[in-house]
Amino acid sequence: MNLILFGPPGVGKGTQGERIATDKGMAHLAMGDLLRAAVRDKTDAGIKAKGFMDAGKLVPDMVVVAMIEEKIVADAEDGFLLDGFPRNVTQAEALAVMLKKHDLKIDRTIFMDAPEENLINRLCGRLICRACGFGFHRQYSPPLKSGLCDRCDGELYQREDDREDVIANRLQVYREQTAPLLNYYQHQEGFFKLDAGGEMDAVYAALQKLV
Repeated sequence: MNLILFGPPGVGKGTQGERIATDKGMAHLAMGDLLRAAVRDKTDAGIKAKGFMDAGKLVPDMVVVAMIEEKIVADAEDGFLLDGFPRNVTQAEALAVMLKKHDLKIDRTIFMDAPEENLINRLCGRLICRACGFGFHRQYSPPLKSGLCDRCDGELYQREDDREDVIANRLQVYREQTAPLLNYYQHQEGFFKLDAGGEMDAVYAALQKLV
């Protein structure tokens, strides 16, 4: 099965996407993680992407489309879940062309949504481990030891794009560029809308029923 999860920043695409992909044995292709890895490794795409990511802006389409195609071809023989891609209609159209080229299709497209106040609270509290990349939240899932990862004792930090001033810009970018994806996908076969404003396990139970 091949899935797309999309929605505003902070809606839980990463958390829920990782869980469902693990349960179903499919590749979890989180565009944000792929881009941050490229930035960390200082690849050509990573260097180009860094300036946009730090400012809370979308990375140019030509960079992300090529990157996601490479991962689908290399790592997704048992199915994949796209998390954070596509982010606009141009990317969605490019994805459709690319999948057709590889004789693949999307089985479920799930739009996750939540009130904006929830999104801001979730994003402002996020903490990421520098060593292993595992995520925590100051309020909802705090680490056992302040500032340290439960998994590897790595240092926890707040991403540049999770600062409140950058979050406001990210939500504005979403409204302008990503929200039109709803119009693009909602009339296509396999489209579902999921209320992701509730408790984490309840949202996951609803997601499981959809897939």
